[in-house]
Amino acid sequence: MRKLVDYFVKGLLVFVPITLTVVLLVWAFTTVEGICRDLFKIPYRGVGLLLLVVLIWVIGFLASNFVGRKLFALVEGIFTRLPLVKLLYSAVKDVIEAFAGDKKSFDKPVLAAVAPGGAAKVVGFVTRESLENLGIADHVAVYMPQSYNFAGNVVIFPKEAVEPLNIESSQAMAFVFSGGVSGGST
Repeated sequence: MRKLVDYFVKGLLVFVPITLTVVLLVWAFTTVEGICRDLFKIPYRGVGLLLLVVLIWVIGFLASNFVGRKLFALVEGIFTRLPLVKLLYSAVKDVIEAFAGDKKSFDKPVLAAVAPGGAAKVVGFVTRESLENLGIADHVAVYMPQSYNFAGNVVIFPKEAVEPLNIESSQAMAFVFSGGVSGGST
C-alpha cells in the first residue's frame, strides 16, 4: 500500500507541473486567438500564437524604454504588495531572470567537492560569491539542479571546495538535467 501512495505522489509531482504548463500555454494561445477572431474577424487558425509572440515582443520593447519601465515598475509595485500574488510573481520573475535576464544566476558552472578531499563531486552554479551577510564570508552559495526535474538545492560550500568548470553554462545545465547523458563535449 505504501508503494502505491509513493507512486501516486511521484506521479503528481510530474503530472501537475506539466499539465499546468500545457494548460496555461493553451489558455494563452486560445485567449489571444479568440480575441483576434472577435475583434478583427480573422478566420485563420494559429494567429493566436503569432500574436502572442508579437505581444511578448511589444512588451519587451516597451520595457526597454523610459515610459514602459515606469509603467511596468508601477505594475510590479502593485504585485509585490499583494500577499499571495507577491509570492507567485516574485518566484516566477526570479526564475526567469536567473535563466534569461540581466541578472543571470546560472552563468558560473562549478565542480564542488561533496566532502573535503573526497572524490565525490557535484556540478552546480555559483549563485552568490559572498555570504558575508550570513557571517560566512569564506563560503559561496552553489545551486545544484536535479536531474530530470526543474528543482534543486542551494548548498553552501567553502570557497576552496569549488572549482570553476571551463564549459558553457548551457552545457553544464544540460549535463545535470539529463543525468549526465548530454551536455558533454561535442
